Amino acid sequence: MRKQIIKYTSSLDALIALTKQLNTYEIKYQMNSEEFFAKYSQGETSDDEVFDEVFVEWAGNYQHYLALHQDIKSKLRDVA
Repeated sequence: MRKQIIKYTSSLDALIALTKQLNTYEIKYQMNSEEFFAKYSQGETSDDEVFDEVFVEWAGNYQHYLALHQDIKSKLRDVA
């Protein structure tokens, strides 16, 4: 499957888009992203090939979300 690259005009736009994507995973798999990532990091998720690709993407999106969240939080602290 070919992945589409999306460019956002701001970190906030990217954070919103990632939040929506994470919410989709959370609803589908009935688990919040923080809980999923902890299990994924400890190797406690399914080894099923079908899930593997989705879980890798979910984990990557969650890591990106955390980085953007931290960046925005830091920038807001600098302004205050």
